[in-house]
Amino acid sequence: MKNPKKTVLIVGGGSAGWMTAAYLNGALNQRGEQNNVQIRLLESPDIPRISVGEATIPSIRHLLAVVGVDEIEFMKATDATFKQSIKYANWVNNDDTFYHHPFSRMQIHPIDFSGQRWLQSDRKIPFMETCSTQPLICEMGLAPKMLGPWDMGQPLSYAYHMNAQKFADYLRDFSVARGVLHTSANLVEVEMAATDKITAVVTDQGERIEANLFVDCTGFKARLIEEKLKVGWEDCSQWLLCDRAITMHVPYDKFYPGMIRPYTTATALSNGWIWDIPMKSQRSVGYVHSSAFISEADAEKEMRVYQGPGCEDLPSRIVNFKVGRREQNWSGNCVAIGLSGGFIEPLESTGLYLSDLGAVMLAEHFPYNDDDMSELAKRYNRVLSNRYYEILDFINMHYCLTKRTDTAFWREVQKSERINPRLRQKLAYWRVKTPSAADFEDAGFSGLGDENRPAVDTAALWNHQSYECILYGMGFLEEECDERYGKIRPPMQLHPAIFQRLTAAKQKLPPHAVWLKQAVGMNDYVTAMRPKGWV
Repeated sequence: MKNPKKTVLIVGGGSAGWMTAAYLNGALNQRGEQNNVQIRLLESPDIPRISVGEATIPSIRHLLAVVGVDEIEFMKATDATFKQSIKYANWVNNDDTFYHHPFSRMQIHPIDFSGQRWLQSDRKIPFMETCSTQPLICEMGLAPKMLGPWDMGQPLSYAYHMNAQKFADYLRDFSVARGVLHTSANLVEVEMAATDKITAVVTDQGERIEANLFVDCTGFKARLIEEKLKVGWEDCSQWLLCDRAITMHVPYDKFYPGMIRPYTTATALSNGWIWDIPMKSQRSVGYVHSSAFISEADAEKEMRVYQGPGCEDLPSRIVNFKVGRREQNWSGNCVAIGLSGGFIEPLESTGLYLSDLGAVMLAEHFPYNDDDMSELAKRYNRVLSNRYYEILDFINMHYCLTKRTDTAFWREVQKSERINPRLRQKLAYWRVKTPSAADFEDAGFSGLGDENRPAVDTAALWNHQSYECILYGMGFLEEECDERYGKIRPPMQLHPAIFQRLTAAKQKLPPHAVWLKQAVGMNDYVTAMRPKGWV
């Protein structure tokens, strides 16, 4: 076997580290069949992982495909279930109303006028139900896949809920078997050749590890990118006030609710919101809240009320976080991926996505020649910053459009100073015209003299259709529509394709739990009480 051309050392394991190792090995080394790049991961045996259920978005399927994992084996190993949507309950008003942000949407006509047509109707049918069958498929509790071969036309898009710790362990074992080197030791020293170039790290086992490229996956501690390279942190907490979560696992052997919801639920509470993530053997719930508005004790009490009686003895844990981003994800020969590079609260399931994106973009911009590293870093940083601000704007929008006034928290998030300037401009523009693809354009390559422009939303993650979903789910333009089109407007006429798709789904898609039992061996559980906070 020929000597590897380049060496990469990933410092830190967990989901971020092992996703990076697995993807780089899949993309650069053809899943270990070639030896183009030597990939090594240094993982501390003493740092505990944050073990919470994770919800993903459909991009995770690209990562898994490049890595080369089998879907069924992956789902068995990680306690995974399907996710087709995020259901938002009590976000507009505290009245048990909800809307869905699904992954599949139908566009019947060459030009997408669905938003405009809905605004001109009586709006008695929720917007997303006029252009997607997935909200009702979710409410029926159906899986996105058939038990046999698929014959329903365009497949439904989906992602997964899974145990993040089991996911990291699965990728570790998969990657090590295909050539990734794994070292279990603590980092004690970082050696530098210049202010922006790391030459080696030293472990508590006395080993000195050199590499061409270092990837910092050490979480908020940012041992390389911040402690050693001194790259700053941009605080974005002005726009997103939540900074803490209290989490709890709810096992099915005692608390099975009678179904496995094929979606993530985000239910707004008094001072934030609670995630409800169904896995194969348990649910993960977590109350994301602002420490400035509610105490830990009161947040825990509210979370347990959401679950209902009987959960008093279930253990919980507090997770503190900070909303912000690294001013440069790639500096010198160090790339920050995961929490070391930035974090946005988990409302749209982007935690694993940002690690996924960091790994995918690193493979695409991989520096085979050290002399090219600076140029590649410029574009890498541009892409990562654009995507971060896109996510920030999108999540900020959920809060600022609420009509809730029942607590000081919900009144605060609506204030003008809590809406970031990019989003404020978008909302003003979308009062003039409905969103469209052309609203998101940004080229910006180095050498054109514009690489220092402020980062903007490119809609590479969520296009105008997703923005419409949240806007109209949150009641955007309600008053304006009454003024423009009158208070009495015709009913919305659904396209026959919507009815046909729903009819086929009822006939051919099994309940989510049935699919999980037959395809990935989910256990049978006795139905207990439905969670009190379910809408």
